[in-house]
Amino acid sequence: MVLRDVMSLFSGLALAACSVVGVRSGTEEPRYDVVQSVGALEIRAYGPRLAAETDAPGAEVAARSEGFRRIAAFIFGANQGSAKIAMTAPVATAPAEKIAMTAPVATARTASGWTVRFFMPAEYTMETLPKPNDPRVRIVTVPGETYAVYRYSGSIGPAETAAAHAELLRLLAETEWKPAGEVVDWFYDPPWTLPPLRRNEAAVPVTKG
Repeated sequence: MVLRDVMSLFSGLALAACSVVGVRSGTEEPRYDVVQSVGALEIRAYGPRLAAETDAPGAEVAARSEGFRRIAAFIFGANQGSAKIAMTAPVATAPAEKIAMTAPVATARTASGWTVRFFMPAEYTMETLPKPNDPRVRIVTVPGETYAVYRYSGSIGPAETAAAHAELLRLLAETEWKPAGEVVDWFYDPPWTLPPLRRNEAAVPVTKG
């Protein structure tokens, strides 16, 4: 009993410490299969998945922040998922459904700004996922794709993400895989995570060519 209590206390303290510095703990991620590892690259096959996304104009960091806020509002209750409860006594009310946070948050450049995308938990379908209240947030089905992924830590400003894109494409050019779309950014950690502990990824859809 004493050993179990000590281990339980240690586990709780470890999780608390992780939350302070922003380390992920138990966050759901889209499922994928590793097709091939090529040096610092990982080739991953993703199946179809649901996402909430929005377009935000302006510079990268400001657009990313605005898009993040819109979709965060959706998953934390700004949706049409309130439970419909038959009239009984006493009168009961239920908050709008809160959707679990998943990782990663994805960003991609558009003609007028940036698209920010949150992947939805696997338990939802297009029919069961609550609809956003904000018309700027849309629910989309992301088709299954194969990605080349380059993982890095550190800051996620424009210079750092551009450097990661360049490294991804440089490494990819040395393989039999070819880019089949634009490079996107995947961020797995909350904004307050210490840069050395961040998990960031530059990714691009690929085909074998």
